[in-house]
Amino acid sequence: QVQLVESGGGSVQPGGSLRLSCAASGSIRSINAMAWYRQTPGKPRGLVALITSSGITNYADSVKGRFTISRDNAKNTAYLQMNSLKPEDTAVYYCNAAILGAYATGIASHWGQGTQVTVSS
Repeated sequence: QVQLVESGGGSVQPGGSLRLSCAASGSIRSINAMAWYRQTPGKPRGLVALITSSGITNYADSVKGRFTISRDNAKNTAYLQMNSLKPEDTAVYYCNAAILGAYATGIASHWGQGTQVTVSS
């Protein structure tokens, strides 16, 4: 059983910073891309940032220059460093990872439980 656990959410004032973590655990053979998505009420979940297994990154235009995604392959963990936060960054942030399980025959997409980020003065 593969599990993704997020941490690091919370409340911060505009201009502040937060760092989210996403740790994958269980019977894992390899992890391909890892990504962060976010969702606000009444809107679909949207991609914030993605990082491939080789370290190639991609960002939503709205967070370029402010957010940085990284990963530690030895720890099966992805991070999202969020700087210069704005009220419009308020959302539930979800981690996603494409994982080949130790006993699986193919890659499966896994989601974390979500962590709330609130940016407000």
